[in-house]
Amino acid sequence: MSTALTDASFDQLFRNARTHNHFSSRAVDDTTLNALYDLLKWAPTSANSSPARFVFVKSEQAKQKLSPAVAEANRAKTLAAPVTVIVAYDMAFYDKLPKLFPHTDARSWFTGNDALIQSTAFRNGTLQGGYLILAARALGLDCGPMSGFDNSMVDNTFFAGSSIKSNFLINLGYGDNQQLHPRGPRLAFEEACRIE
Repeated sequence: MSTALTDASFDQLFRNARTHNHFSSRAVDDTTLNALYDLLKWAPTSANSSPARFVFVKSEQAKQKLSPAVAEANRAKTLAAPVTVIVAYDMAFYDKLPKLFPHTDARSWFTGNDALIQSTAFRNGTLQGGYLILAARALGLDCGPMSGFDNSMVDNTFFAGSSIKSNFLINLGYGDNQQLHPRGPRLAFEEACRIE
């Protein structure tokens, strides 16, 4: 991995990629969603814990289940998006560590340590949500990540009786570039970074 990507790749992943609130009517097929996960799953998490869980809300029935939990300001765009991804994390992720991290007893690091379970699941599940955005952009999709929903309602509707908790939502599809807001500024290196 000693060769940098091309400028066109940087543009697609970062510089020209935008947060979309409006999407074309073009559907996102299940093959693309499988390819999306098959890319993001290779990105790093601590102890290969992979706590993220994803629900791809596509059908009209599933959209109607999600709709009451979404804030009014986000509801129309969520219902109109081809797919809404519930990015969640599994608080029992450590039960899969014998498979995912088999060279040591990593499960024992977490058993009974609720604070470590919570911080590891949330941090790494959030990272995996970020990886999903980059994988989606790499596949030519556009994203509209957002908060603005009732986590407990989503959890009760989609994850009742499980150890899975919702984190954030991502509307997914092929963006309508004609309805983009002006690009927001970003902080300069000197404002956000230091080298020591």
